[in-house]
Amino acid sequence: MGRPLYRRTALLAGLTAVSLSLTLCSCGPGNGPGSGSGADARALPSSAETPKLTAVDINPHERAELRQGGTLRVAVAQYSTQWSPVQTDGGESSTIAVTKPLLPTFFRSDAAGTQTPNPAYLQDAHSEQRDGRQVVVWTLNPKARWSDGAPITWRDIEANWRALNGKDPAYRSASSTGFELVAAVERGKDDFQAVMTFDRPFSEWQSMFNGAANAPLLPASRIATPELFNTAYLDAVPVTAGPFKVERMDRAAQTVTLVADPAWWGDKPLLDRIVFRAMLPNTMAAAFNKGEIDLFNNGPDVAGYQLIRSTPGAAVRRAGGPDFRQFTLNGRSPALTDPSVRQALFQAINRDVIARSDLAGLDWPTVTLNNHLLVANQNAYRDNSLGLSRYDPAEAVRKLDAAGWKLDGDVRRKDGKELNLRLVIPAGVTQAQNEAAVATGMLKDVGVKVTTVTANPNEYFDKYVNRRDFDIAAYSLLGTPFPASGNRANFVQNGGTNHSQSGNPSVDAALDRASASGDAAGAFEAINQADAELWKVAGVLPLYQRPQLYGSRADLANIGAQGLSDIVWENVGFQK
Repeated sequence: MGRPLYRRTALLAGLTAVSLSLTLCSCGPGNGPGSGSGADARALPSSAETPKLTAVDINPHERAELRQGGTLRVAVAQYSTQWSPVQTDGGESSTIAVTKPLLPTFFRSDAAGTQTPNPAYLQDAHSEQRDGRQVVVWTLNPKARWSDGAPITWRDIEANWRALNGKDPAYRSASSTGFELVAAVERGKDDFQAVMTFDRPFSEWQSMFNGAANAPLLPASRIATPELFNTAYLDAVPVTAGPFKVERMDRAAQTVTLVADPAWWGDKPLLDRIVFRAMLPNTMAAAFNKGEIDLFNNGPDVAGYQLIRSTPGAAVRRAGGPDFRQFTLNGRSPALTDPSVRQALFQAINRDVIARSDLAGLDWPTVTLNNHLLVANQNAYRDNSLGLSRYDPAEAVRKLDAAGWKLDGDVRRKDGKELNLRLVIPAGVTQAQNEAAVATGMLKDVGVKVTTVTANPNEYFDKYVNRRDFDIAAYSLLGTPFPASGNRANFVQNGGTNHSQSGNPSVDAALDRASASGDAAGAFEAINQADAELWKVAGVLPLYQRPQLYGSRADLANIGAQGLSDIVWENVGFQK
């Protein structure tokens, strides 16, 4: 699924342009042109019990129907410190949201997850075979420029590859997926063409430099050395190349203000400004109701949902995407190094109760999620948990006893130490508060003590999750249109965003097979094999598919609940 939400966490578009995620149902209101779902003819059928969820809901309008000008005010959950989305501390949902209008992304993803080149940056991109090896040729738009005046060239692609290929750990990258398979990046016919040669096939190569995959291109001038890569975007966005540029960053006010960039060579942005304002998630709905913001991600917040519905001139935008609520268990915490103990915690938690509690009043399917890599309305979704997803406190007790954690009064102990776990949640997230309270009671029933730590939202990931300073953490993982490569860094051993610090070689190998597969059926089978191993590893406990549910001004167009699509910021505006 992808990046963490609230600070941070897909269609195999590859050698044969096989699409794996053209599978989200487009049933229900609010679908715009091109929002229907399709599937590769070789894709496996989805379950007959698939929830019928809207694929995209963005109030689509042609540019001519929208007015020129205006300011869009968007709420985000965190005012970041690291503003590079590809650096390990920057791959967070708020950081990504703010930087998407600012940085180059080579593809556009539609509601079905189909990838098409973004003409602002690419004239062409294709994969071919040369001497038995995969080669991707990137032909850049020569009009594309960085905000410092430098042209975007093959050197930028080369520099991003060197920074992200994982060969030098001093580059603290969020993910090396795909880039670690590249043997060389060379100049093509001129400075505006890069020739990328792979050591092994990578069918999801379109996830590279892709906004929907949260993988923008950064300028060579700011990432050429590890020091630059790690620090150039600290507390600043020094160089941009998008339809908008930074006007002001104000940590005191918790706002980042973007303005339309007059040097932009593509379609003129309709908006004059975008103001991103960081605030606690459980205060966003009230701010929206008061007219202080125009758009916010409500998620599964029932009170917020009701407030949106009662706000004059407002609309609820809702869609089903590859996003889910989950508990991450820290596999290197002293009490959790044994996978059987982590499995016991899985089986001690009644996820049905949590889903019903979190989602009550939202008109959303209260169905638990039994797969780490696919949501229930995607092709080939299946339950690979072998019983580990089932609430079974008796089996949890048996596993804890066998692992040496014996009940002593109300709490289990081993070698004189109490089984007391720190569950860290962000302040202001109603679902996390609810999940912590419910899980604490369930774990107490099997002799596990839980102490909840509520963190400042601006510090939740920087201070706790990224530093692995927790036993259990509750947040959302947000998906991308690339189920294999988009999830790799979250689940492989030593992955840049593998916050559970757990894994095994079988997971790594299965995800590699999925990314290299040239057909949908083979890729899906490898994805499910990886998922089966992830249940055994027991590092991440999926809870339920998270609603993409936004509060929006009714006249705001071409933005909202995106599903698998991404935002075309030039086309966002208000109706005439």
